[in-house]
Amino acid sequence: MARLLGQWHSLPGRHRSPDYAALAGAIRGLLTDSRLPLGVRLPAERELAESLGVSRTTVTAAYRALRETGHLTSRRGAGSWTTLPNGHRVASSGLWTPDDDMDMIDLGVAASAAPVELVPAARAAADDLPRFLGSAGYHPTGLMELREAVAEGYTARGVPTSPEQILITSGVQHALDLVLRLSVPAGASVLVESPTYPNALAALAARRARISTHGLDAGGGWDGEMLLGALRQTRPRLAYVIPEFQNPSGHLMHADLRERLVAAAHSTGTELVVDESFVDLPLDGTPVPPPVAVFDRHSRVVSIGGMSKAYWGGLRIGWVRASAPLVQRLAALRVGVDMASPVLEQLVAVHLLRDAETIVATRRAQLSIRRDALVAALGEFLPEWRFTVPTGGVMLWAELDGPISSALARAAEDVGVRLAPGPRFGLDGTLERFMRLPFALPADDLTEAVRRIASVRHDLDRASRPAWRSPAVIT
Repeated sequence: MARLLGQWHSLPGRHRSPDYAALAGAIRGLLTDSRLPLGVRLPAERELAESLGVSRTTVTAAYRALRETGHLTSRRGAGSWTTLPNGHRVASSGLWTPDDDMDMIDLGVAASAAPVELVPAARAAADDLPRFLGSAGYHPTGLMELREAVAEGYTARGVPTSPEQILITSGVQHALDLVLRLSVPAGASVLVESPTYPNALAALAARRARISTHGLDAGGGWDGEMLLGALRQTRPRLAYVIPEFQNPSGHLMHADLRERLVAAAHSTGTELVVDESFVDLPLDGTPVPPPVAVFDRHSRVVSIGGMSKAYWGGLRIGWVRASAPLVQRLAALRVGVDMASPVLEQLVAVHLLRDAETIVATRRAQLSIRRDALVAALGEFLPEWRFTVPTGGVMLWAELDGPISSALARAAEDVGVRLAPGPRFGLDGTLERFMRLPFALPADDLTEAVRRIASVRHDLDRASRPAWRSPAVIT
């Protein structure tokens, strides 16, 4: 708990707030961005006071403040447990949000609004639906015509694929969860990038996996020798990577490392799960290397992808590409989870994929304009922040001018901006010097969001001049 709280004194107006209010605000921040889950028993007051080096009175008052706001429930003799306050809900990003937050500029979600082609596709899908109404409607592996369309996409990218190698799922997260259920027993070793996708970390934690990490360089991405060395040293049961416009760093893995990664995974007996959520979104004509599965000769690679990023997050369509026997095992497992994906949504996906060239080209042009607007705003309002301009995807990974990510996210809420601080993308409260900034919103919203962030960033400076403004290495 003390490690997660980190620099909990670094709050706007800290010089005007008592210690207990700052501590309560820091704990609320951990709850808001899901680093502290619901239903977790907090440390005893005396124990936390000793770990933080404060008086027990401070912790007692902080817990009382959290109970008053609905973030904590206490029972004598049993302890204090985290709860969801009345009037809040769990958002798609895993964050807690008020029910009346419609005016919030939400930079916690890296996904765009639906394309204009969605409504015509839905109408065409409804016209197709009568063909399927004579059956029960359960298709655990997915509708054959959608599996064929997804397989054709892989074949066009240089990976010959049959429909029998495709399993349709209810989004990419569902695809990952099914693969983990099948391949990761409790206590198994898993290797992930750092930073990485927070919901992947949550899924691995739910499987009680032993997670080890390979750190990405903020400017260059993967260090090939270190990544392959980590594979050979830990020999994990499974490794999870995002080679195309990595979430959250935006890096693109080059072809040589992809080939070497597959060979290393084969030599260590590691199943390689490749998340291709952003593969359709290169910007500025950036060439995308061949899929990792191109180099697979031993059925070690499981590819997962979906339609959330290039099309719409509300269309819950994802897939797994693997060997046909593995697809059948996943389908058998899936029956005990959710039976099958909705037929109507799959038909909508079929029609959208038929018009993929136009839809995706429009999305890329839209994201290029928004990325450039975000880069310009950061240069104007926060020139001290450092980042590599991404060549694809929907996000930028900014290195801040101090380990203030969580404090800045809490402050930004007060001016109507929701942020996903760096520690959400790593383990044990690290990455406080970083912030993920998606550019999925309109350009004007992005510019206004950065202006507001800059205003509260300067408030942090006025509140207290931190002693940690010199550059630090985060691993």
